[in-house]
Amino acid sequence: MSKILAQGAEAIIRLENQVIIKRRIPKTYRLKILDDKIIKLRTRSELKLLEKASRIVNIPKVISSNDNKIVMEFIAGHKLSSSLDNFPLKNQKQILNLIGKDVSKLHGAGIIHGDLTTSNMILVNNSNNKIINVKDKNIKKNRLISKNKYADVNETNKGLGGRGISDLDNKNTFKIFFIDFGLGFISNKPEDKAVDLHLLKQALEAKHFKNWQELWKEFEKGYKHSKESVKVFERLKAVEKRGRYKERY
Repeated sequence: MSKILAQGAEAIIRLENQVIIKRRIPKTYRLKILDDKIIKLRTRSELKLLEKASRIVNIPKVISSNDNKIVMEFIAGHKLSSSLDNFPLKNQKQILNLIGKDVSKLHGAGIIHGDLTTSNMILVNNSNNKIINVKDKNIKKNRLISKNKYADVNETNKGLGGRGISDLDNKNTFKIFFIDFGLGFISNKPEDKAVDLHLLKQALEAKHFKNWQELWKEFEKGYKHSKESVKVFERLKAVEKRGRYKERY
């Protein structure tokens, strides 16, 4: 079974036999010898980032690779962009606090994601047999999540008419997996880290606008674990000013 999950200008991401295959797309407008070289360099660069990031935060494990392809494990969860708003606000805040801590770890190691949005994060359940409180009078309140270590709360709730929402009182009941480091690079400049944060802030405002300000504050609390957080947040203000200036003209 093969299914295209995403297709952009640079790569096609496909689910095949329960693994994820990311294959870079050849550019016909470039000389083939040059195109092959660029694709090879970008694939190797992404692999190095994935290897480094895997020692710091949760990412899909790399199974194999070649000059234009990366094969990774499939994480049976949901993109945070489509699932975050389904949780109670207190759980959304827990999730953003965790993301803040993880991003501070990445930045502390000099890893810039390059496309830091909730679309490039996957939320999964982090334990076996956790009780979820289903907000549906027609269903028993206490249901057990599957023993599958990657069992996803939203997948479980599909069988409940799509109305069940888990109550994640314990911060350890979920994990965030970061995906798609294709635009990532290594840098210790506060400017590059601030741009990463600016992308996430814009994503929260655009896709999760109802609570985005509270969620951003919670992210900031988590990110403050970084020693350079003060410098990065100061730089973020400058990045935002540049953005507002461009909008006016």
